[in-house]
Amino acid sequence: MRQPSVIARRVAAASVSLVVAAGAAACGPKDNDAKGSGGDSTPHKGGTLTVLNSEPQTDFDPARLYTSGGGNVPSLVFRTLTTRNRANGADGAKVVPDLATDTGRPSKDATVWTYTLKKGLTYEDGTPITSADIKYGIERSFAPELSGGAPYLRDWLAGAADYQGPYKDKKGLSAIETPDDRTIVFHLNKPEGEFPFLATQTQFAPVPRSKDTGTKYEEHPVSSGPYEVVENENDGEHVLLKRNPHWSAATDDQRKAYPDTIDVRSGLDSSVINQRLSASQGADAAAVTTDTNLGPAELAKVTGDKDLAARVGTGHFGYTNYIAFNPAVKPFDNPKVREAIAYAVDRSSVVNAAGGSALAEPATTFLPNQKSFGYTPYDPFPAGPSGNPAKARQLLAQAGYKNGLTVTLTHSNAKDFATSPEIATALQDALKKAGITVKLQGLENNDYRDTVHNVKTEPGFFLAGWGADWPSGGPFLAPIFDGRQIVKDGANFNASRLDDKSVNDEIDSINKLTDLDAAAKRWGALDKKIGERALVVPLFHPVYKRLYGKDVRNIVIGDWTGVLDISQVAVK
Repeated sequence: MRQPSVIARRVAAASVSLVVAAGAAACGPKDNDAKGSGGDSTPHKGGTLTVLNSEPQTDFDPARLYTSGGGNVPSLVFRTLTTRNRANGADGAKVVPDLATDTGRPSKDATVWTYTLKKGLTYEDGTPITSADIKYGIERSFAPELSGGAPYLRDWLAGAADYQGPYKDKKGLSAIETPDDRTIVFHLNKPEGEFPFLATQTQFAPVPRSKDTGTKYEEHPVSSGPYEVVENENDGEHVLLKRNPHWSAATDDQRKAYPDTIDVRSGLDSSVINQRLSASQGADAAAVTTDTNLGPAELAKVTGDKDLAARVGTGHFGYTNYIAFNPAVKPFDNPKVREAIAYAVDRSSVVNAAGGSALAEPATTFLPNQKSFGYTPYDPFPAGPSGNPAKARQLLAQAGYKNGLTVTLTHSNAKDFATSPEIATALQDALKKAGITVKLQGLENNDYRDTVHNVKTEPGFFLAGWGADWPSGGPFLAPIFDGRQIVKDGANFNASRLDDKSVNDEIDSINKLTDLDAAAKRWGALDKKIGERALVVPLFHPVYKRLYGKDVRNIVIGDWTGVLDISQVAVK
């Protein structure tokens, strides 16, 4: 379950498909009618939906995309074996069938998963979709020239670790069998009860071998979804989609496909996006964004305008911003020092620095406060919303620092209200009250990521964040606390270097469970067990606030992504 590029993608998620280096919990749209604003809220077919984004939809190839639940824009073109449930709030955190008839049939030990394709599935040219196409789509994702997708398949599929893709190895993956055109069987090297979640990744989209053009496939990938690519300019800066005439709602109960055309415009400044959505003039009246939040100042302006406030969608995606410790660096090898910092933190000031309570929710658990993750309320170092500097001083004295100590906090200089100077300064002020002098080390974003995720340069005390690849405790806890995922020659996210056999064994035991509700309870218990060791200090779960145009209807925001689902949107 190693995720070598997840944090970069989640931090870049201040813009990309899961967006903003943050996300939180609870339910779907709170500030808006789920059917949209305006007089006629009934969704109708027709029109053009414009998508205004900051980051381009680069690498528009199912092999190269790193998405969860099928992605947002990608999910309009690429269908997968399973997908996310297109529903508001917690219901939107469930995995449901897409191309397959069900979410998968596991063997007794969850090492073999079998899927049957629905009848009547076709591509944009009317040719049938087969199980062999899904197998080939997965195999090409192993090709070095098509890298960028999630790494799980290489780790999970039996004998796949050294596979180099179908361009170099024509034999293919023996771990994937296709006994007939509608059946596909996956053989895993270890039990994985969450395989249905993995099957939502775009690597599971079918690709017809005869239409594969290698690295040029992204220019016109063959659609299995309700829309096909008409234009793809400047590597995803402008993507124009039109209806796929061979898509059938009879085989797809997840995508509504109301608009005739989807026009994705990217590379825009976030302030410009919000200004255009606010004004809602011309084509912008039927526009949305899938990657741009309202900032604190913008939100204050919008809140004061009744009409604008009615066009704000609130979303929650499983993400936690936290303080990370590297115990290999003194004085953070001393648990009492880490506990003292946990008590000294003033979460109310941190939340204010993150934009206020409308944009951030205080966190005392590492897991986001959503049922699907296994959220179990606990606070191992109860200091109240404003911290407990007296308790922190007491612990420092026990650690041998009765006169206080001086430490350096590393953060990013990016203005993302997450790992940035505002948060660092709030922590600096709070810790000062406990006798801890904090020196701030701000790094440019790329340098920051390279520094804090390299075991050779990792600081002892830094700001971090983590978002899950799907709504479960597994991809949340394992990369950060599984000792077998410590990476010494690449991107490492287990900053605490925790390698506890009991923790590793429990991760393996939970991964065997195909009862996801039972697994969630176990993840919550494991979160509490780890949390008591003060290896991290959870700070807050961010909240998404997104504007949409005045002619947009049928707003659906599920907890899987926390952002407006454009597969559900209609325009006036």
